[in-house]
Amino acid sequence: MATRPGIFPTFFLSGFECSTFLWKGGVRRDLVEETRHRECALEDYHILKELGIAVSREGIPWPMADQGGRYTFSLIDPIIGALRETKITPIWDLCHYGYPDDLDPFTDAFTERFSRYCRAAAEHVSAQLPGPYFFTPINEITFFSFCGGEWGWVAPYKTDRQSREAFRLALCKASIAGVKAIREVLPDARMIHVDPLVQVVAPPDRPDLKDEAEHETFVDTYLAWDILFGKEHPEFGGAPEILDIVGANNYSFGQMEYREHGPHKALEPGSPGVEPLCTLLHRIWDRYRRPMVIGETSGMGKGRPDWLRDVMDESLAAVNMGMDLHGVCLFPAVDMPDWHTGEWLHNGICDLVECNGRLARIAHQPYVEELRRWQKELNRVRSVDADPYSDPVELQDVIEAARRLRPQPDRNWY
Repeated sequence: MATRPGIFPTFFLSGFECSTFLWKGGVRRDLVEETRHRECALEDYHILKELGIAVSREGIPWPMADQGGRYTFSLIDPIIGALRETKITPIWDLCHYGYPDDLDPFTDAFTERFSRYCRAAAEHVSAQLPGPYFFTPINEITFFSFCGGEWGWVAPYKTDRQSREAFRLALCKASIAGVKAIREVLPDARMIHVDPLVQVVAPPDRPDLKDEAEHETFVDTYLAWDILFGKEHPEFGGAPEILDIVGANNYSFGQMEYREHGPHKALEPGSPGVEPLCTLLHRIWDRYRRPMVIGETSGMGKGRPDWLRDVMDESLAAVNMGMDLHGVCLFPAVDMPDWHTGEWLHNGICDLVECNGRLARIAHQPYVEELRRWQKELNRVRSVDADPYSDPVELQDVIEAARRLRPQPDRNWY
């Protein structure tokens, strides 16, 4: 019996890229199809099971599942079958940058349709799989609002700050309604609301942009979580139990130099203004005092094992400062294409390699070896047994490892 049981059956989590956005030019993308995860679901989950990972972020494709208020969930049948066989616990993303073609996100109909869809999705998965149940109603509200509301990458293709701010409010309102609808079906369902960790600084030659950069760092980064928590726009119905579990997504390009138009420029390692990951995590912990996970994180190419080592060092430094950390999600489990170029990013636990008409899953061994090292340091399982919940995560092991290792925050950590 764990003295401080974790929320999840394993400390390390993973997931599969499941975006279904309308891309530039009105082309509907389905990243689950592009990575062949649907047809390879059983293989993919056996890979996770052998790696000691019993939790995976998964997606239900809202644009395909919701046919004008009528629902068909057949696209996730292979995934549900694989989850059932391997006993992997899913965290269901219900809107991963995509919504039905006939909806305007700036109307009340968007909130109402999303609420009904969330209820139907909760009914479907709970009829197919045992609990506990986890959901991310709308993935990365803040980033979604930028790429659909200001940069024009995805629907609704808006290109100004006012639209971005209105889109974010619409997504927050819908997400809160979705949480309430899910809990009408599953009162004990847990929510993980994920958004990027962000640090923005003014360019050295533009000190006049300091206020704008700080607004993005200290206001924009948190506003969606603030609304879900009930700190802002309380008329939407946010509350601490709505926010529930905070998922902080961490990538190197989250630390940026401010640009007045378009996406900001990623800071190079060692640049002035780079902050330790530990500092960014602790800002969130101080603000909400809710259970936390690293909702997504991955390095690129040969840098993947070094990235994991740095993320773990920084996360354990945050644990030593009091953060309630319940897991680290190595995302994605298998490679994904760059949205813009289509080239494989080589950021997964497994690379994808064309082989005899299929995409073979080839583990990046140095990354796997670094994962194994951390499983040993934290006294975590290295493979998943027949009942992942029979040996719950002992968070005290994580806390004691943090005290023993005493990692120090590093401004040049990536």
